[in-house]
Amino acid sequence: MASRRQFLKKSGLAALGSLHIPSFSSRITITDIEAALHTKSRLAPDQIAADEDFWSLIREAYSVSPSLINLNNGGVSPQTQHTQEMEYKYIQMSNEAPSYYMWRVLDQGREPLRQKLALLAGCEAREIAIDRNATEALETIIFGLEMKAGDEVILTRQDYPNMIHAWNQRTQRDGIKLVWLNLDLPNESDGYFEEQFQNAVTDRTRIVHITHMINWMGQIQPVKKIADAVRKKNPNIEVISDSAHTFGQIDFKIPDLGCDYLGTSLHKWLCAPFGTGMLWVKKEKIPSLWPLFGADDPRSPDIKKFEVLGTRSIPAEQAIGYAIDFHNAIGTARKEARLHYLKTYWTKEIRETPKVRLHTSLKPKYGCAICGVSIDGIEVTDLDSFFYTKYKIHTVGINWENIHCVRVTPHVYTSLKDLDKLVIAIKDAAMNGVK
Repeated sequence: MASRRQFLKKSGLAALGSLHIPSFSSRITITDIEAALHTKSRLAPDQIAADEDFWSLIREAYSVSPSLINLNNGGVSPQTQHTQEMEYKYIQMSNEAPSYYMWRVLDQGREPLRQKLALLAGCEAREIAIDRNATEALETIIFGLEMKAGDEVILTRQDYPNMIHAWNQRTQRDGIKLVWLNLDLPNESDGYFEEQFQNAVTDRTRIVHITHMINWMGQIQPVKKIADAVRKKNPNIEVISDSAHTFGQIDFKIPDLGCDYLGTSLHKWLCAPFGTGMLWVKKEKIPSLWPLFGADDPRSPDIKKFEVLGTRSIPAEQAIGYAIDFHNAIGTARKEARLHYLKTYWTKEIRETPKVRLHTSLKPKYGCAICGVSIDGIEVTDLDSFFYTKYKIHTVGINWENIHCVRVTPHVYTSLKDLDKLVIAIKDAAMNGVK
C-alpha cells in the first residue's frame, strides 16, 4: 500500500501535516504498458492496432460495465481506474480543509499541468487555458471576439448545437451575419471542403468556424487546407477550430491546423475527469480576446485571464495529468490506429448486408472511431432502442439536419467480442426488423 508520504512525493506536493489518504488498487500501471510495448517498439501503429493481448491489457485499466456494452464514447469517455482514484484522493484531501488544500496546495500543480498539456498539444504553455469543456472554451472565443454589425461568420449546419446557439446569440445582440454552409456528408475530398468555405468568403468575412471532427457521424474536416483557402481570398480572416472530438483521438499538433483559436474537452478522448477542458489562443491574439468571465485586466496578454471561473473542481483538474500519462504511455498514433482498426473490424462485417447503410468514411484521413449506421425502413431512434433493449448495447440515435443514423463509437477498452455482438445486432435488425 502506498504510504501518505510516498503519495505526496509522487504528486509533487509538500508535506501536508495530518492527512489520511486511502490506498488505491489499479491493476494496470504505466509501467505495465511500457513493459508490454518494450518488445513492440519497432512495430508500426497499424501492427500494434491488431495486437489483442496488448489491448486486453489496456481494457483492464478501465472500470468497464458488466451489464452493457458502451458504444457511445463519442458523448464522453470514461477515465481509467487510476485517474478516477487520484481524483478521489484529491477530493478527500480537499475536504479536510478546502480553502487550504485546494488553493494553497493542489492548485500549485496548475503550471506543471499547463506545461504537460502544451507538450501534448505541440504549442507554448502560455497559449493554453484550463477550463471545464469545449463549450466553455469555444464560447469564450465566440463571445470574446471584437465584432460589429455586418461582420460575417462562416459556419455549417452540421456544427455542434451549443456553438450554433452562441453564434445566433451574437447575431441577436450585435447584428453580425451568419453565412451557413450545408455539407454533403460523408465526403472524401479535401477540395470539396475548401471550395465550400472559400466560395462563402466576402470582404466582410471576419471568422470561419470549423468543426475539426463533426460529432454526429465522425467526419474529419481538413482544417489547415480550409484555413489556407479562405485566407487566399481574405487574408484578414480568423479561424476557430472546434476540436472537441479530435484532441486525444487523432494524431496532430495544434499549430499544424493553421487556426487562431481552438477549444476541446479533455473528458472526451483524453479520458480526463468529467468537466475538464482546454482553450488554446494564439499568443498574439490573447490581448484582444475578451474573457468570458470578468478579469482584473481583460486586455492582458496573460492566458490566465481566461481561467477566472470562481470556485471550480481543482481535484478534477489536477487528475488531468494522470490521464495524460496514460494517453502518452499508449501513444496518440497507436491509439488512433486502434480506434480506426475497431471501426474497420465491425463495418467490414456488415457493409454488404442488405438494407444496411454506413454514414462515415472508412478512410483514416476522413474519420476515426466514430461511425454512423442505419437500416432502410427503420427509424434511427427505434434502431438505437433495439440495440439496447435486446442486446444491451448503448449507442445514440442521430437526427440532425441531413444526418440520420445511429452513432457507434468504440474506445480503446472496447473488445472485439463487444463488436461481434454489435454485428449480430445489426444483422438481426436488418433481417428481422426491430419490432
